[in-house]
Amino acid sequence: MAKSKLEYIWLDGYKPTQSLRSKTKIENNFSGKLEDCELWSFDGSSTEQAPGGSSDCILKPVFICKDPQRRDGYLVMCEVLNSDGTPHESNGRATIDDDDNDFWFGFEQEYFLWDNETNAPLGFPKGGYPRPQGPYYCSVGSKNAYGRDIVEEHLDACIDAGLNIEGINAEVAAGQWEFQIFAKGAKEAGDQIWVARYLLERIGEKYNISINWHCKPLGELDWNGSGMHANFSNTALRTCGDKAVYEKICESFRPFVKEHIEVYGADNHLRLTGKHETASIDSFSYGVSDRGASIRIPIATVERGWKGWLEDRRPNSSADPYKVAARIIKTVKSVNVEVY
Repeated sequence: MAKSKLEYIWLDGYKPTQSLRSKTKIENNFSGKLEDCELWSFDGSSTEQAPGGSSDCILKPVFICKDPQRRDGYLVMCEVLNSDGTPHESNGRATIDDDDNDFWFGFEQEYFLWDNETNAPLGFPKGGYPRPQGPYYCSVGSKNAYGRDIVEEHLDACIDAGLNIEGINAEVAAGQWEFQIFAKGAKEAGDQIWVARYLLERIGEKYNISINWHCKPLGELDWNGSGMHANFSNTALRTCGDKAVYEKICESFRPFVKEHIEVYGADNHLRLTGKHETASIDSFSYGVSDRGASIRIPIATVERGWKGWLEDRRPNSSADPYKVAARIIKTVKSVNVEVY
């Protein structure tokens, strides 16, 4: 009898930033299909999701892929439900209004590799600092790129799992890296980002390296923060061929700055300062090829005759991609634009 290891993964109820949790379920003669993953329960009182006197929460499988690091293993991303089957309040995925997968998302996930012994990013000498920013972005060489073995292992794991990872690069600060995930559908884009984060966290265990998702782990020092830029499109953006449509959609974000910032990650005021390629947290702007704007209109979109996508640069590295996507979709749907 063949046995498979199904790693059920979910988000806990911690605030303001949720964490990943997981546990292993053994199945006999498992088909590998999502529809054959059963509902499972867990102790919500241990994850800030239920009181001790009524602690059962339900895991509903929503995405499955191969687990590249375990024999006969699968990774199963789950939504959290209350015991009555309704979405738990911590369940951001359930708030996404994109059942027809009209919205496509590409997330640029930045993070720091954090040395547990020095309590600083890889590449930072104990009790001090490396050279200032400049040589680290898309760098090569042992004096510039730190932790490449971890990053390469993560890239291979994502590919082997079947995730649609589209690239990696060293980022502006020492010990800072980025990976990109794209999916045609907001829910799947979020699923794949969370599974990719899970894989990175697990690889870090082997090296005794933590993954620091905080948007500004080096505080007010002159080092870049970490974002999770959200590239998005729908049929209108992909096909309109009209600058006015883009401007109308961009303007639809202006009245909802507060609502977006609320779900764009904790401590974003430390990152969105108007410096280090960010817009101010209190303002809203957009522009072609402007990395200091709230929303960047990519030059490729313009060159294709105003057919493409937009990039919201405000979400930070610790944000929940489900909640980010849900808010963007709600805002874009608040305006009426013709689909050509």
